Amino acid sequence: MRKVFLLILLAMVSVMASAQGAKLTGTLVDRDTREPLTQATVQLLKTDSTFITGAISDNNGRFSFTTSASGRFLLKITIIGYQTTYRRILIPTGRDLSVGTIALGTDAVMLKGATVTGQATKVVLKEDTFIYNASAYRTPEGSTVEELVKRLPGAEVGDDGKITINGKEVKKILIDGKEFMTGDTKTALKNLPTSIIDKIKTYDQRSDLSRVTGIDDGEEQTVLDFGIKEGMNKGLFGNADLSAGNHGRYAERLMDAYFNSKWRVMLFGGANNTNDMGFPGGGGRGRFGGGRQGLNASKMVGVNMNYDDGQRLKIDGSLRWNHSDGDVRTQSAVENFVSRMGAYSNSIGQRYTRGNSWDGRMRVEWRPDTLTNIMFRPSFTVSQDDGIALNRSATFMLDPYQYVTDPLSTSSIAQLVADSLVVNTRNNSGITYRDVRRTAAMLQYNRRLGNNGRNFTLRVDGSYGETQADNLSLTNVHLYRLRNVLGQDSTYQTNRYSLAPVKNWSYSAQATYSEPLWRAIFLQFSYKFKYSYSKSDRQTYDFSPLGENFFAALSPAYRGWDSYIGRLTHPLANYSDEALSRYSEYKNYTNELELMLRIIRSAYKFNIGVMLQPQKSHFIQNYQGVNTDTTRTVTNFSPTLDFRYRFSKVSNLRINYRGTTTQPSMTDLLDINDDSDPLNILRGNPGLKPSFTNNFRLFYNNYVQRRQRSIMTFLDYNNTRNSISNRVTYDETTGGRVSRPENINGNWSAAGAFMFNTAIDSTGYWNVSTFTNAHYNHYVSYLSPNRSTSSVKSATRSLSLGERLGGSYRNSWLELELDGSFNYTHSRNRLQSVNNLDTWQFAYGATLNLTAPWGMSLSTDLHQNSRRGYSDHAMNTDELVWNAQLAQSFLKGRPLTVSLQFYDILHNQSNLSRTINALQRSDTSYNSINSYAMLHVIYRLNLFGTRDSRRGMRGSDDRSRFGDPGERGHRPPGAPGGGRPPFMH
Repeated sequence: MRKVFLLILLAMVSVMASAQGAKLTGTLVDRDTREPLTQATVQLLKTDSTFITGAISDNNGRFSFTTSASGRFLLKITIIGYQTTYRRILIPTGRDLSVGTIALGTDAVMLKGATVTGQATKVVLKEDTFIYNASAYRTPEGSTVEELVKRLPGAEVGDDGKITINGKEVKKILIDGKEFMTGDTKTALKNLPTSIIDKIKTYDQRSDLSRVTGIDDGEEQTVLDFGIKEGMNKGLFGNADLSAGNHGRYAERLMDAYFNSKWRVMLFGGANNTNDMGFPGGGGRGRFGGGRQGLNASKMVGVNMNYDDGQRLKIDGSLRWNHSDGDVRTQSAVENFVSRMGAYSNSIGQRYTRGNSWDGRMRVEWRPDTLTNIMFRPSFTVSQDDGIALNRSATFMLDPYQYVTDPLSTSSIAQLVADSLVVNTRNNSGITYRDVRRTAAMLQYNRRLGNNGRNFTLRVDGSYGETQADNLSLTNVHLYRLRNVLGQDSTYQTNRYSLAPVKNWSYSAQATYSEPLWRAIFLQFSYKFKYSYSKSDRQTYDFSPLGENFFAALSPAYRGWDSYIGRLTHPLANYSDEALSRYSEYKNYTNELELMLRIIRSAYKFNIGVMLQPQKSHFIQNYQGVNTDTTRTVTNFSPTLDFRYRFSKVSNLRINYRGTTTQPSMTDLLDINDDSDPLNILRGNPGLKPSFTNNFRLFYNNYVQRRQRSIMTFLDYNNTRNSISNRVTYDETTGGRVSRPENINGNWSAAGAFMFNTAIDSTGYWNVSTFTNAHYNHYVSYLSPNRSTSSVKSATRSLSLGERLGGSYRNSWLELELDGSFNYTHSRNRLQSVNNLDTWQFAYGATLNLTAPWGMSLSTDLHQNSRRGYSDHAMNTDELVWNAQLAQSFLKGRPLTVSLQFYDILHNQSNLSRTINALQRSDTSYNSINSYAMLHVIYRLNLFGTRDSRRGMRGSDDRSRFGDPGERGHRPPGAPGGGRPPFMH
């Protein structure tokens, strides 16, 4: 009887436990923005779709409900504007279950039926990440992402592909968080079409080591992360752009891409002779001269591959080939701050270049289990570059533009010589060749020792490279203030040929360990040993005794050594000059010990650490008849501090400090007088001390979602103690300089910026954006006006103030933007105060984009660019630059587009640049490609995703009509309370 009672009691307990049920919990987020999704319906269904129970997600995206059922079920999640999502789950009997975080993607079909009255927010700030909405920055039909990046607040794109965001250079491009053409930012800018881009994120990405271990190694890289539109990341896409322009211009581009759940393969090809300007022409929107230098033609083929199985293995790889041809003509006017009696120089140069390069890189990341991470990065580079250079220059006692308009013409030189104003003239020609081959690899192993943050990492690196550099240089110099024994002007020539093979290799091993002290506080230790070796054996042959006219009949040509050497009357070895030849070996042994304390809290993160770097260097050199064999042992010191405070998900404060010790180079420490160039003599200084640089950065951002308002500000400051500067002694007789490195104090700089973007109205049709920046540089150096006077400390102070202000109106078919910018530079030099300058560069104008329902679009910009305050009146210009494009799309789905582009219609654009430092001010003009017209025929093969997602590829007309997916805003009619569907395309 007792046994029967116990059985009944156990059964009752079991039934009661089952009746209490299991609690099922989870969190819903947006797949792209990771924001929580509220008011989503979550249903628990049987495998035959019979409804059991359900719940609604709260403001944090969390949901929970209790069920007495157990076994296999379906979890169904629905919310307006998102794809219906199903998740298979297994509920254990009488036990709670958490399904974790579930990410939902937007639904293009469902969004199609919604009526949206708002416009996409231009920029959203989340902690230290800037998220720009591509649809809010309309670009002309057929544009690549380069034109999109140029329009972002705080962004600058240079002619060499250099991208700067908020004062920091972008080092890497990502696509959906995956590496793209690592080491090459140009390929993405010039080839990715804007029509497939949804969002652009920019943030500081930590190094491989730092991401795995949490140890801050100071190797952060600012990245641009392009997000592909939802629904377009599965399938096949092709984009072919063929063109023809006047003046023989062409710009062809081909891209093919295949995406699936695991693989992404992108193939690129292109050829152009337009300097890859993109659209609009560089002079628009306040870009003075566009920053382009010379006439350049390039060809490129590249492939990028990404693989991710979602669990253990990730592979990123890229291979590219580039060919380039350059024709660069420069004219420069330089004022050297080395003498109270002037030191003005002018030059005109012509340089032809050609180059071929191959570059391959790969990243393999393998997680054999949940605690282990193994990473491997191999790479190789092969390149050959040729150059031909022709140059004519002269140095003057006073500013030549006060007397003539073209200082380097024959008649002007004669006039200035008669007035005793010319110090020297110089004519150069040369041929160069460079062959570089390099390979490198990195292997990293990380093991987590439990789940409390304890981990161990071992990393090894190795590289090997060879370089062959050949150079032929012919120089004739005329000295007008130095007499020879006959009482005439002195002249001399240096005709030299050099062969410089270089070999180098290095390897390193690093071990890191992280130990949890107590909750979310870690002590991290790292040790690294590195060895590097470099050997150079330059052989120099001197043909100067043969006279200045010995090679006069020859014209330089690529690798045209034989035509010169063939004229020699003796074997080449007879002309070898041991004093000008240089042999050197450099061995460097480095130990790095780093200790860091890391504190992690919900509201802030704090890192503080220090690195000690004992270093031993062994240097051997034979040069200028001096044999050197020296060893140096030093210890470098580098403290770091990084503090991040999180006010909210969209507001963040970051304070960063890093100090670095820099040792003078071994060649600077050698007491050698290098007079291989009589007008530029170099001397060493064995007494140089190491320099120490302090770098400080403060960054703050905030975003007010209900007003679509973004705020960002930063402040940078750095100074250097015992900075190494050349003490320059100027010879007023020859115009030559003698430079010797010296330690000096007083070099520092500060910079700051403020960005503000806001929608004026509640729907986001009207927007205002401003970006204000200021830079102050204090450069110091030692100068000696002549050999008989002692050195003086020269200081150049330069203050630059800049502002970019824009206001825009956007609706479904029109975007009009009025913008203006100015840059004011205030420069002062104590030694040459008579030539202190206050210069202005300012621009203002409008950009218009019109979209017609029949597939036609018009894009145009008109800007006035002006300069004021330059001593050379030819530089005080007003340039009205007008660019335009008319495009029409055809066929079903409009995959075919024909566009006609006009650049610099009024033929007003010029190309000038100015640089200032402690030693000189330089103004340079370049030949460039400014005014031309081009016809483009663009065809898109689009087999991405669904029919509705493919329609988003049509271009800016569809983008502009409805805004941007993923942005929350105004609820369409009929949406349930609290639902936040995204804007649609």
